[in-house]
Amino acid sequence: MSELTLTVMRLGFLAVLWLFVIVAVQVIRSDLFGTKVNPRSSRRTAAAATGGPGRAPQAAQSQQSQQTGATQAQPRQRRGAPTQLVVVQGSLAGTTVALQGQTITLGRAHDSTIVLDDDYASSRHARIYPDQTGQWTVEDLGSTNGTYLDRQRLTVPMPLQPGMPIRIGRTVIELRK
Repeated sequence: MSELTLTVMRLGFLAVLWLFVIVAVQVIRSDLFGTKVNPRSSRRTAAAATGGPGRAPQAAQSQQSQQTGATQAQPRQRRGAPTQLVVVQGSLAGTTVALQGQTITLGRAHDSTIVLDDDYASSRHARIYPDQTGQWTVEDLGSTNGTYLDRQRLTVPMPLQPGMPIRIGRTVIELRK
């Protein structure tokens, strides 16, 4: 082989080696420090869900669909039903998410509704969703450390009552009216 070919191969090998080192450092950094929680985005989500500034386009869209005669099948909120999900313990204590009939995902993944910065949470840990009767249900999504509903580990989806604590690692979440 020529000297030029050997030099190019050495430089290519060196580049691949540095790429491996950089990726390894990023993985170790994310394991040590966890995911970055942006408090502004959780406030914006809560404001949009409770009728804050982000709600105007939705209201206009709803008004347009009423004017055109289109009907949407939206679940009606029962009187006395829970209206919000509140984080009561953990790094996100005080965070509130309004319940509007959508599925709420919990975990370390960036696309979760509530991003948990908890060493004991899986990336897709659990979900909370309304069933056909309008009752809220919690389901563990095959997490490693489990989801606990009132000190009992979930093995099947369970209905939620307001005030029942849902524990994922050090984070405790409750449904509230």
